[in-house]
Formats: sequence, structure tokens, C-alpha cells
Amino acid sequence: MQFQQLQYFVAVAEARHFTRAAELVHVAQPSLSQQIRALERELGADLFQRARGNITLTDAGEALLPLARRILADTETARYEVQELVQLRSGRVRLGATPSLCTGLLPDVLRAFHDRYPGIRLLIEEGGSHDLVRQLARGALDLALVVLPLPTPSPALTTVELLREDLVVVSSPEAPKPGGGRRTVRIADLESERLVMFRHGYDLRELTVAACRAEGFEPDFAVEGGEMDAVLGFVRAGLGVAVVPRMVAARSGRGLRVTPLARPGLHRAIALAHRSDVAPPRAARELQRMLLER
Repeated sequence: MQFQQLQYFVAVAEARHFTRAAELVHVAQPSLSQQIRALERELGADLFQRARGNITLTDAGEALLPLARRILADTETARYEVQELVQLRSGRVRLGATPSLCTGLLPDVLRAFHDRYPGIRLLIEEGGSHDLVRQLARGALDLALVVLPLPTPSPALTTVELLREDLVVVSSPEAPKPGGGRRTVRIADLESERLVMFRHGYDLRELTVAACRAEGFEPDFAVEGGEMDAVLGFVRAGLGVAVVPRMVAARSGRGLRVTPLARPGLHRAIALAHRSDVAPPRAARELQRMLLER
């Protein structure tokens, strides 16, 4: 009994017509009929009752059909599982993340992923959450790390909260301490500080400006429009202070003073997002698992 014979048998059983079945499996009708007859000889039983324009299953055919379908399904599953394993030796993962997460969260996780799967290419797209959501929706990314709540909630995306992160105030050690030298800085204290501010569309910009406005003032920008590295560089140069994630401040090394925000402080929720209608590739699912287990 051959796999191909079972394929042909199931095709005829479902089409109830030899010629249409041959078209479905892309083989000449005489070859299909020959293989069905060979299967019947091996089993010692007719599988079909053949009447002009009317093909029906015999009792033997009825008994074989669910078994044949199961064998074909198991074979397809085996092929899929092997292909999935092969994908972990080669292929790519397209991951989007905000610049602050590229600086703070991703380096350690990506190093661990690369050590385990050196054949997988990692393609990283930096951007704000709004841009990353659009990239996911059009299929340009497999996964994205975004800040919640999403700027435009999308039912086509599945999001899983990954972590909640505190924001802190960074300043130059050579500049006066923000907040009058206290161990923590209140949002209201930022009214007397000049801020180094991120570009428009940056999640941290929106969060900081909204917090200042909630305290009844508009923040004063010394410099605005930078990405994360530029903002940190301007702060080191003493141009002003900035509100950044704690992980970023911890990774930024010397040249920065880090001051916590007074309670209740500022926080942000980070989520892992992917399209709801398309399962991520195996390699992307493995990276997803490592991020969720970090």
C-alpha cells in the first residue's frame, strides 16, 4: 500500500468521479485508475462500485476512507513539523520595537536567541507604536513590542502585556540636581526644568507631556526632536533633563544622574503584538516565547 495510492483513493471517494479526481491530484486519469486497481488487488477487495456516471464506495471502501484520511493527515503533520524544525536552522524574524526598547530590553533577549538559533536572521524595525501597528497590519512585521494603550486599538491584533516599567529623570551630574536636590522628583518639579524632548510620535513624549499638563503646566523644551541616543547625549552635555525608562537609564553607563519620580510616578506597559489572523512563523513564535519568559 503506497501513500500515493491512498491519495488517489481519497480523491475519488470525495469527487465520486475518476476524471475529476485525477484533475484534483494532477495526474492522468488512466494512471489514477491503474493505481486504484493495484490498491484493490493488494487489499483483496473492491473499493468502489463502478456504474456509468455513478461511483459509490463499497463496504471495504467505507472502512478504508477514515483510515486513509488519518494517514494522509498524519503525513502532512509530520512534514509540517519537520519543516518547522528546519525553519529554526534558517530563516528570519521581523521584529518591530520602539527605540527605547531596542536600547533597554532587547539586547539581552536577542543575544540569547542568537546563541540558540544562530542561523536565524533578525531584522529589527525601530519606530513608534503607531507606526509599528501599521507595519504589523500590512504584514511587514512578524512581531512588535509596543506601548499600551495602543494609539488606535485594532481588533486585528493580539497583544500580550510583557512588563510594566518605571520612568525616571536623567540629568547631567555636573548640573544642579532636579527637584531641589531631593531623592525623588515630582512631576510638578519639572515645571522649573528645561526638558530634552523626543520627536513627535515618540510614546515617551506623549506620556511626559500629558503628565505635565495634568499638573497644570506646559513643559519647557531646551531641545526637542531627537531619538533616544541623541536625547541621552544632550542630557550628558547638560542641555536639560529627560524622562526615560529605567532600563534605558541603567544601560546608559556613566555620564548620567538617575533620579526616581515620586509616587505615584510614571509607568508604561509594554506588550508583544502580532496579527490575530495569521500565526507567526515558528522562529518568531520561539522569540515570542523567550520574550514572555524573560
